[in-house]
Amino acid sequence: MKKFLTIFFLIVAGVLHAQEWQSSFDAALNLAKKEDKPIVLVFSGSDWCAPCIRLKRNILDSEEFKSYASSHYVLYNADFPRKKKNQLPEDKSNVNKALAEKYNPKGYFPLVVVLDKDESVLGKTGYNVKASPKKYIATLNDFVK
Repeated sequence: MKKFLTIFFLIVAGVLHAQEWQSSFDAALNLAKKEDKPIVLVFSGSDWCAPCIRLKRNILDSEEFKSYASSHYVLYNADFPRKKKNQLPEDKSNVNKALAEKYNPKGYFPLVVVLDKDESVLGKTGYNVKASPKKYIATLNDFVK
């Protein structure tokens, strides 16, 4: 019974965490319009880009960022994995490519683009290894003001 409860809580925690990141850009746009929140659009290479992996681990997965972001931002990750086992479905890959053409034409990774609910760019940033979650949130908020 104890194992069952542990597994259950891990699954629930995983589902709750996964809900913060929108599964499609259309869903992110709709939520941003509905809740009047900016979109934090992250361009990443989850299985090959070392700075992207550090950004995720040190900032985006931190409790401080997750807690703040859940009530202030709509999150979408435009991922570009390279390993065959991590490939995205074709439709999602095509959406991410279109987003990259529009918001990341130079192909910078990681690139974090803050958009308003009408898809206007409010600001762009990358990843600074010296940034704490608190400083990163402040940077994103400076774009929104």
